[in-house]
Amino acid sequence: MSEVEYVELARVETERGDLVLRERRGEDAPSALELRANGVFVMDTVEIGSERALASAALELVAEPRVVLVGGLGLGYTMHEVLADHRVERCVVVEIESALVDWMRDGTVPHGPGVMADGRVEVVVADVAVALTEARPSSYDLVLLDVDNGPGYLVHDANAALYRDPFLATARAAVRPGGALVVWSASASPDLQAALERVFGAVEAIAHQVRLQERDEHYWLYVARVER
Repeated sequence: MSEVEYVELARVETERGDLVLRERRGEDAPSALELRANGVFVMDTVEIGSERALASAALELVAEPRVVLVGGLGLGYTMHEVLADHRVERCVVVEIESALVDWMRDGTVPHGPGVMADGRVEVVVADVAVALTEARPSSYDLVLLDVDNGPGYLVHDANAALYRDPFLATARAAVRPGGALVVWSASASPDLQAALERVFGAVEAIAHQVRLQERDEHYWLYVARVER
């Protein structure tokens, strides 16, 4: 196996720590982009199935997903999957790091400008907790949360509040009847499931199998519906 080389493409220091975009290179594998926040691996461009699954699984649940909120821009794959659905009229992406939005827009992330150019996209640079607190009731048909690697692998400690009852109740209020909240997690989280059940009632946990570094893993989607 050849040695892997990392080439830093962009870095910015924020009040939450450093945000780094780097390229991973190796003779035995194609190059890939990797995003890290506060020293924590966020995602890369190799295994993107779970980001797409977050969107596709949620979109299948709702008859008319006209307005969708995506919490966490990442490298844009969840947003891209949302926009691939012709029923979606508006996709609001809430991202706390303005630099990441800039990298997507200016081509630092090569596929970024094409995705961001879609006229249905509205990017809000804010904490998703604040954005949903300020949202009018029943604003969204779908709310998709992918701001961490799940409640057990936080990018920032303050994000722990996103998986607890008060914020989940705020998110529920922003979802229209017949809509849903879907939360992505890198591992099973009984505590998250219990919190969602307290706020929403019935919750479905969906395991998504992925292949990571020659081993099989499971990511999880937690689906909470708002009944009509």
